[in-house]
Amino acid sequence: MTLREKLGQLGSFWVDQGDEVVAPMAGEMASSTKYEEISRDGIGHLSRVYGTRPVDPIERAGWLWAEQRRLRAETRLGIPAIVHEECLTGLAAWKAATFPTPLAWGASFDPDTVEEMARSIGDSMRRLGIHQGLSPVLDVIRDARWGRVDECIAEDPYVVGTIGTAYVRGLQDAGIDATLKHFVGYSASRSGRNHAPVSAGPREIADVLLPPFEMAVRDGGARSVMNSYAEIDGMPVAATAQYLTGILRDEWGFDGVVVSDYFAVKFLETMHGVAAGPADAARLALTAGLDVELPTTDAFGEALLDLLESGGMDVAIVDRAVERVLAQKERLGLLDETFDTPPTSIDLDSATHRRLARRLAEESVVLLSNHAVLPLVSPRRIAVVGPNADSAEALMGCYSFANHVLAHHPGVEIGFEIPTVLEAVRAEFPDAEITHDTGCTVEGIDRSGIAAAVAAADDANVAVVVVGDRAGLFGRGTVGEGNDVESLDLPGVQRELVEALVATGTPVVVVLLTGRPYSLAWALDAATVPGAVVQAFFPGEEGASALAAILSGAVNPSGRLPVSLPRSAGAQPYSYLHPVLGGPNEITSASSAPVRPFGFGLSYTSFEHRDLAVDATGPTESSFRVSVRVTNTGERAGTDVVQLYARDVQAQVTRPVAQLLGYARVDLDAGQETVVEFDVPPTRLAYTGSAGTRIVEAGTVELWVGSSCDDKETTGSIELVGDKYATTADDRRLTTTRVGSVTRTS
Repeated sequence: MTLREKLGQLGSFWVDQGDEVVAPMAGEMASSTKYEEISRDGIGHLSRVYGTRPVDPIERAGWLWAEQRRLRAETRLGIPAIVHEECLTGLAAWKAATFPTPLAWGASFDPDTVEEMARSIGDSMRRLGIHQGLSPVLDVIRDARWGRVDECIAEDPYVVGTIGTAYVRGLQDAGIDATLKHFVGYSASRSGRNHAPVSAGPREIADVLLPPFEMAVRDGGARSVMNSYAEIDGMPVAATAQYLTGILRDEWGFDGVVVSDYFAVKFLETMHGVAAGPADAARLALTAGLDVELPTTDAFGEALLDLLESGGMDVAIVDRAVERVLAQKERLGLLDETFDTPPTSIDLDSATHRRLARRLAEESVVLLSNHAVLPLVSPRRIAVVGPNADSAEALMGCYSFANHVLAHHPGVEIGFEIPTVLEAVRAEFPDAEITHDTGCTVEGIDRSGIAAAVAAADDANVAVVVVGDRAGLFGRGTVGEGNDVESLDLPGVQRELVEALVATGTPVVVVLLTGRPYSLAWALDAATVPGAVVQAFFPGEEGASALAAILSGAVNPSGRLPVSLPRSAGAQPYSYLHPVLGGPNEITSASSAPVRPFGFGLSYTSFEHRDLAVDATGPTESSFRVSVRVTNTGERAGTDVVQLYARDVQAQVTRPVAQLLGYARVDLDAGQETVVEFDVPPTRLAYTGSAGTRIVEAGTVELWVGSSCDDKETTGSIELVGDKYATTADDRRLTTTRVGSVTRTS
C-alpha cells in the first residue's frame, strides 16, 4: 500500500455535512475537501450516510450500494468503506423506530430486554448496509447538571456495565460493531460542564469509571471504542497511551479499532492546545493508540502525509492502525462484498420494534409518590395539561433523529407513529371527557397561560400535568449534548404551574418527561403535594401509551431510579457510592441526602423481603451465596426489582456506605413468594488498594436487601477470611441470580 492508500483507510468523509449543528464545533470544523478527492485512494469510513438529513432510506441505500461498487472498481485496492451511524435510541435515521433513552434502560433494570432492543436495531442497520454503531454510552453519571445525562444508563457502574454489555451483545449479534463511548472520564467533568477538565483520581477512574468499559470489552466482546473528549489531570484522552493502549489493549486484551469522537483529533490543537498543528495532533493520537479519525479527514490527511514523507513520524505507527482497520473490514465481510443488490423495501418501525419499545417503556417508568390517586378508576373528566402533554418530541432523547436532526428541518414529519400523552390518555380512557391546556412552555417565564390550565383542572375529577425537558443540542433545549445547567429546578415556570394546579384541590398527577433527575422535594416532601408523581426518562415512541396504561392500572409500574433524585444543584456532584464523609453527617450543615435514593420506585402492590441468608465466613478468593425470600404482599400482580447491597466495614482506603452487588426483576402474583439467590464473585467486592492493584481483603462485609440503597429491610453479614486476594482477568465479573428455578446474570 502507498502512504496515501494507508491514510485513506484511517480517514472518513461526512457525506451530508452542512450547516446543521449535530456535533460539537461542527460549523467551525466543516471541511472544504471534495469527496472525490479524499476518496481517490480509498476511504476508511462514511459518516452518518442516513443520519445527517431526512433522506429516504431506500433511495439512500441505492446510492450507498452504487458508491461501494465505485470504491471497489475505481480505487486501486478496491476496498469498500465502513458506514457508521448513531444508534443510541434506535437507528438515528428518518422513519426509524425511537426507543427509550439509556437512562430509561437503567430504570428498567432489565438487560435482557435491552439486548433484544439492540438486536432489533442492529437488524435494521445491517439491512441498510451499515457496519458500525456509535453506541452504547458507558459513562457513569457523576453530576446531574451535565447535559448528556439522558444518554447515560445509571450512576452505578455495575448497572451501567451489565446493561451496556447486554446492548453490545445484541447489536453485535445482528452483525453491527458496537462502539463504546466515551472512553474514559467524560461524565466526571468539573461542575457538570461539557468537555470540561476531569480531576478524578486514579482510584475513582479504576473503581467507578472504567469497570463498565472493562465488562463490555471482556464479557461483551466489544469491537470498537471511541475516545472521550475530556482531559484527565491535564492529559487529553485522545493523546494518552495510558488509556488507549496501556489499559485498553495491554491489560484488557482489546483487539478492535479505536475511533475518534467527532473532531477530537483536531481538538488536540484547537481546544486542548497540546498539538502544534494538524500533523502534530495526528502524531499524538496515532501514537497513543487511536486508529481512525471521524467524522472527516482533517489531521490524518495531507498534513500527516507530509510529516511521514519528511521522516517526522515512524510509518510503523500508521501501519499498526491500518492493520486494525483492514482486519475489521475483513471480519465484516467488506473485502468480499460485491454490493450487487440494494434493498428495495424496509420497515424501520416494525411490530417487533414497537413491541420492544413498549415493553422497555413500561418497565422504565418510576412511580415516585402516590397518595391513593393512582391508578385512576373510571374518571369522568380528566384535564391533561402542561407543556409536554401534547408534544411527541418531549418523549424522545437528544440522540433521537427527531430532536437531533429534524429540529433543523421544520415541516418534515417524524415518519412513524408516536402518540403524545394527551392522545394516549384519550385512547386509554375513551369514556372520559378529556380537556387540554398547555399552561406554560418548557422554557421561559411567560405565566399568562397558567390561569387557563387552572380553570381546566378546577372543572375536572383529576388533572394530569405533563412537565419536564425538551431535548436538544448546544443551547437548543433544556437537556442534551452541550445543554448543561446551573440549577436542578424544573425549567421555566413549570413548578409554578404544578403548584397552581395543586392549589385547586383537584387531585393532580405529575408526569415528568425528562432527561435528567430534578430537585423535587417541593413535589414529594412538602406539606401540600400532588396526588402522585410519575417519572419517565424520555420513554420513546411507545412511551405515552405506556404511561397511559400505568395511569389506568392496566400496567403496574416497576421502574426504579437509576440515579438519585438530587436535593439541589449545590449537592452535586453526588453518588450513592460515597464514603461516610461524602454523605450527610454531623460535621457539615449542608445536606447532600437525595430526595429519593438510588433504586427507589413504588408499585401498585407491595413487596416484603425477609430471611436473608449467607454463610458466616468465606475465603477472599471465592464467590459466596446470598438468598432472600420475596413476597408480593399486595392485592395485584407486580414486578419487584430485588437489590442486594453491601458495605465493606473496614478497608485500606475509604469505601462506599452502600454498593450494589446484584439485582433481579421478579414477577409475582398477589400473595406469591419466591426465593432469590445471588452468587457473588470476589470481583464485586474488589477495590483499588493503597498499592494501586484491585484486591479483596479479609474482614466484615455487611449485606442487605431492600427497596433502595437506603432501605436495609433484611440484613446479614459475611466474614471474609484468608490472605489478601488480587483479582485477575479470569475472575467472573457478574453476579449470577437464581429466581426460583430460573438462573440469570445481573
